[in-house]
Amino acid sequence: MSTPRSDPAPVPPREPTRTSRGGVLPTLDDPVVAGASELVGGPAGRRLLVESRWWTPLRVCLLFAALTTLVFGFGAKEHCRSSGWVPNNMYFHACYSDVPPLYSGRGLNQGLFPYVHSDAVLAAHGVYSQVEYPVLTGMLMWVEAKLVPGDSKDPFTTYFDINLLFATAFLLGMVALTALTARRRPWDAALVALAPAVGLAMTINWDMLAVVLLAGAMYAWARDRPALTGVLLGLGTAAKLYPALMLLPLLLLGWRTRRLGPVGAVAGWGALTWFNCNIAFVLVNFEGWKEFYSLSQSRPAGFSSIWYVLQINGHGFTPLNTWASGLTVVLFLAIAVLALKAPRRPRLASLTFLVVAAFLLTNKVYSPQYLLWLVPLAALARPRWRDFWIWQAGELVHFFGIWLYLGQYADPKRGLGDTGYTWTVLAHVAGTLWLAGIIVRDILRPECDPVRADGLDDDPAGGVFDGAPDAGPAAVAEDRPAVPVAG
Repeated sequence: MSTPRSDPAPVPPREPTRTSRGGVLPTLDDPVVAGASELVGGPAGRRLLVESRWWTPLRVCLLFAALTTLVFGFGAKEHCRSSGWVPNNMYFHACYSDVPPLYSGRGLNQGLFPYVHSDAVLAAHGVYSQVEYPVLTGMLMWVEAKLVPGDSKDPFTTYFDINLLFATAFLLGMVALTALTARRRPWDAALVALAPAVGLAMTINWDMLAVVLLAGAMYAWARDRPALTGVLLGLGTAAKLYPALMLLPLLLLGWRTRRLGPVGAVAGWGALTWFNCNIAFVLVNFEGWKEFYSLSQSRPAGFSSIWYVLQINGHGFTPLNTWASGLTVVLFLAIAVLALKAPRRPRLASLTFLVVAAFLLTNKVYSPQYLLWLVPLAALARPRWRDFWIWQAGELVHFFGIWLYLGQYADPKRGLGDTGYTWTVLAHVAGTLWLAGIIVRDILRPECDPVRADGLDDDPAGGVFDGAPDAGPAAVAEDRPAVPVAG
């Protein structure tokens, strides 16, 4: 049996890119930021004491996030806020949100508590569908509804504004957690804070709750707190299922480093937390609780999925659940092989990004707010402005394309047809594949990884994996006994 050894030979260090206190300066580390810095006097020097100023990297990133919310989260929705949440406004002015329609559509404006009422009771109130989201999201929807004043002149817009405040708080938390998880690279959180697609998508639905919970789980794991990681993952999964996908990278890296104990703790605490969030609703009204899971199973190909685009172009796949699930499993297996066979242990953020991206690309539906799921992971996995913005550009093309496509149902003369819409979806797919491909390249060639390139960091978000012995193929090859040669 071979003895696990340390990682293969470290990446040769490049030119210093850090301050005298060890923090990474983006003007020295990132070519795009370095080029842009020439407009204001050039890159900062290595002896710059950024940490001694009141405007620390974290505070600057939080300010950026606040500005993004003001310009894109609030400003881009102003037309709908002032003119009404009707199809012509929401589609052709790209200010669509699920929030106002579901305020009345799920009985929240009548004080109905999610999940607990039978279909007959809902119908008596003019409501014809259960809340179609996991329970923690439903609870957030209800809490926001309770905050709407009874004498509000426009309760729908008030409900939207309250959700915007919650989403802003979640964004600030996501930025702060990303900066803290990145450790000596806090400026990487500026990628999250300044992403225009984040500002545009953050108020479409309630996804920001799950996103900030996963960001919290990443931070907790980076600080070697597996129990807290599990609790946050359990809460995230109770808000949106995708945070549970982090368990696959944890399992793969735990196997490769022979450190499965903390991974088991995460899984155990996560399952217990999810169970406690759900059990009361299961017992009170199982039919209402399972609406999300039933819909996920029965729904057809949804807007912006690869399956929907293939369908409108004459290439349907049946049974769709089998095809979608099968392709997802194939991609997960490919990621597992990559994780176990790469020359050096991959970083946790890199594998988590790949797993979530694979799920999104093969899922039966791709709503425009789903891009939020990848943003903090992208900032940690590939902190390079060029690649991040190439991906964001594809998401922005899709963001405006989906509303114009839906607009054809309100006004066929102004809407976008199948061909144009197909190209906007392909822009989203191509952008995601581009960023995923670059991250795979970084895994196979660690010297290309911006985090590892200077030879000083291994895996800042890796927790117990950071600097851990690697039982990967390189270590096994070094330990294998030499084969005697006949003389």
